[in-house]
Amino acid sequence: FASYYSDHMVLQKEPAGAVVWGYGEPGATVTLALSRDGGIVVVKKLVIVKGPSGTWTTVLEPMAQGGPYELAATQGLENVTLQDVYFGDVWLCSGQSNMAMTVLQIANASRELAAAARYPHVRLFAAAPARSDLEQQDLEGIDLPWAVPTAANLGHGNFTYFSAVCWLLGRALYDAWQYPVGLVQAAWAGTPIEAWSSQRALRACGLLEDTGRGGRREPQSSPLRGACFTPPSPLRVASSSRPAAPPRVPPRQLPSGPQAPSVLWNAMIHPLLRMALRGIAWYQGKPSKREGLGGASPSRGEANAFLHRERYSCSFPALIADWRRTAHAASAGQSQPLLPFGFVQLSTYRRQSPDDSFARLRWHQTADLGVVPNARMPNTFMAVAMDLGDEHSPYGRRVIHPRDKQTVALRLQLGARAVAYGERSLVFQGPYPVRATLEVTKGLLNVTYSQELIWRRRDAVGFEVCCSSQRGWVPAPVVAMTSRTVTLAGCGPLVLGLRYAWAEWPCEYQACALYNRQGLPAPPFL
Repeated sequence: FASYYSDHMVLQKEPAGAVVWGYGEPGATVTLALSRDGGIVVVKKLVIVKGPSGTWTTVLEPMAQGGPYELAATQGLENVTLQDVYFGDVWLCSGQSNMAMTVLQIANASRELAAAARYPHVRLFAAAPARSDLEQQDLEGIDLPWAVPTAANLGHGNFTYFSAVCWLLGRALYDAWQYPVGLVQAAWAGTPIEAWSSQRALRACGLLEDTGRGGRREPQSSPLRGACFTPPSPLRVASSSRPAAPPRVPPRQLPSGPQAPSVLWNAMIHPLLRMALRGIAWYQGKPSKREGLGGASPSRGEANAFLHRERYSCSFPALIADWRRTAHAASAGQSQPLLPFGFVQLSTYRRQSPDDSFARLRWHQTADLGVVPNARMPNTFMAVAMDLGDEHSPYGRRVIHPRDKQTVALRLQLGARAVAYGERSLVFQGPYPVRATLEVTKGLLNVTYSQELIWRRRDAVGFEVCCSSQRGWVPAPVVAMTSRTVTLAGCGPLVLGLRYAWAEWPCEYQACALYNRQGLPAPPFL
């Protein structure tokens, strides 16, 4: 079998058919048999090994959730049998250090580790960190073969395995549906989105040559309308056409190691997309202004708040679309064309920031539309995390690794249940404005929201308005509030811009200004 098939694994249940593949002598026949306890064969397939690759692939008939099963592959006199195999939903979890943080590192770790014994049907698999200049068909290494969860393999060490966010998400999905869940971790701390993107995705955003020799500079923050606005991203939509090039800068050192373009896609993601998947979860974490693509420390260079920040509104949707296309094709159509994709919006970094780079990256994570799913990012869901700052976290410089991963996973699983599993009545995102109207004579601005509002922290600085090119952004105090409308003190007959929670550290822990009745924060907007 290929490297990520082993005892204790979970294969994707119906309506998809599980994809199984492995190796053999070219031209030989492999007999694949799926059997219940007691040896009763329920599925049998004959597969020819292809040359010159020496691989065979088959798709099993769609199976209902449950198990255990045995899966045997026989070629001539050789036989390999995998035991304790279950059918359920398989989720791929990827990203950087906030995804790699283990259960050992989070709040109430001892309690969470002790709870592992109650979830024997939530199975774990962790790919080893690896990089490659070429797309690989199989993983180069495995940190954790398929396993039943234990305190030991959930808390192996710092930023190793197993992912706390992935585990808590899978555990919550099991609680909701009561059938097996397979969790596949492929994460590497300190890596930018370019390393996880294929060359096709990078090329669509004009980033292929950009991450190589020469480099490009971010668009400068020259005013668009006075001091209120910086220019929009020149790459609003992923396309195959070449955008106009920003100013050139002198050559710099080529990206190397795990931060080089496409190397993690090639080695850690491309092989895994051959299996049938139910969904993907993504968590990108820390920014680095100077370290960028050049640093290799696990605490550096992890997000794109500075590196290619203005291209993130292209590169992130392009990554999602490319992963989906590849997964659908590589799994022989068993992974959905619009495979559900959830992500965590960036949390906090510094209380006092010299610029708005972090807030801008949060905005770009939604393709500059504020909420998901949207037209550019269909079938996606987002967990807002800007109110989960952890000033005393011992993990990582400038506390970029908050320990409350339980709230992150709670918000993420709400989105998964609503978007991936179709619980349409489930509220999975916070309130978002639907319109703003200016009472010119009174100088008031009325902002109407999509949901009933809870004003949790009245002294929190939330709203800002831009009144003129000379004054720039100024706080807009809340002067009145109804169930869905916030009335702000404006700035006379003209308001050039309105924004909310537009800061690197916008509020204290779970104490931003606006939430809904379900406790979900209103996301930032511009």
